[in-house]
Amino acid sequence: MCDEFREHLGKGRALRTDGIHPPGDAPAGPDPTDASLLTQLGLSPRESAVYRLLVDRPDSDPAALADRSTGPAAEVARALDILVERGLANADRTDESAPRYRAASPVLALGPLLESRRTALYRVESLVADLAERHRSAQAHATGAPIEVLSGAAAIRRRLLLMQDQAVGEVCTMLPLRRVPAVLTFEENHDEVEHEMARRGVVMRSVLERDWLESPATASALASYVAEGQHIVVADKVPIKLIIVDRRIALLPLDPEREGEPVALVVHRTGLLTALGSLFDEYFEKGWRLRAADTGPGPDGPGKSRLDAVDRQIVALLHVGLTDAAIARQLGMGHRTVQRRLHALMEEVGAATRFQLGWHAARSGWLDETPANPPESHHG
Repeated sequence: MCDEFREHLGKGRALRTDGIHPPGDAPAGPDPTDASLLTQLGLSPRESAVYRLLVDRPDSDPAALADRSTGPAAEVARALDILVERGLANADRTDESAPRYRAASPVLALGPLLESRRTALYRVESLVADLAERHRSAQAHATGAPIEVLSGAAAIRRRLLLMQDQAVGEVCTMLPLRRVPAVLTFEENHDEVEHEMARRGVVMRSVLERDWLESPATASALASYVAEGQHIVVADKVPIKLIIVDRRIALLPLDPEREGEPVALVVHRTGLLTALGSLFDEYFEKGWRLRAADTGPGPDGPGKSRLDAVDRQIVALLHVGLTDAAIARQLGMGHRTVQRRLHALMEEVGAATRFQLGWHAARSGWLDETPANPPESHHG
């Protein structure tokens, strides 16, 4: 058995006892099928080959790394200098002999490059999706199809943003309160496109269901939108979620109560689009105008100077139909405090009912007297 073992060793390669693998005794090295993968991270083919070989052969000089895959020693030396510059290798120049190189940790060295490429690919993926949606919209417009069907939250979200990006004069929205999750909340929509629309001079008009104001955070956000120039009115109930852009295109859900994958209809210039526009106009004209939160007493006028900022907010919220409890939550005060201030106002003006207080508030200029429906914007 010993003779057979010696004979086998004799036919094989000699073993080194200094811990350094002779050429060919190192691990198998790069798989030829993977040879170009690191070039996806910005390395040249030679740099990739040298780095992969250096991982298996630490403390090597350029001559030790020169082979058929990496090229001559001079080219290897240049590649090693680039790897050192990029933080992918370290050079030991402690003696006068040729420097020896050691590969940096692949996780630490290549991880940031991988993350950068991953981020870039995500941006490209988003661009492709956006181009696909724009292509689909343009094709539908070119063929004259009166209605499109969109399936999936991602497709609906992209179309909503695209429609508003292309708005010229006016964007009208209706927003009921639904249990079904929104594909795009109005906070997200504000951050994504509304600042840019305001910069372009696009008029934004909205009809919201009153129940949205039950949340203090939502009510505060809406008040800030009004302060930025949006026109928002409140209705007892809003029948359908709807957006109309420039009176030329609209989007609404196929089934508002659908709990699975959402499906939406895109309506182009048709009688249906005209009907949807009329539906919006009716609700907007009959709604209660939402005002921005007052920061101080109103301008002088009959009855205005006697109303402080808090009472003005209470009366305005009462006017749009909020309960005492909802007003208290929104203003961050106690329920009884709101009731006490309302009763004091009623006694001051001689009102026996809250309806009479509301009438007096409107007559005395305590409420916004601007009509809910502003002049029509000019758009194509």
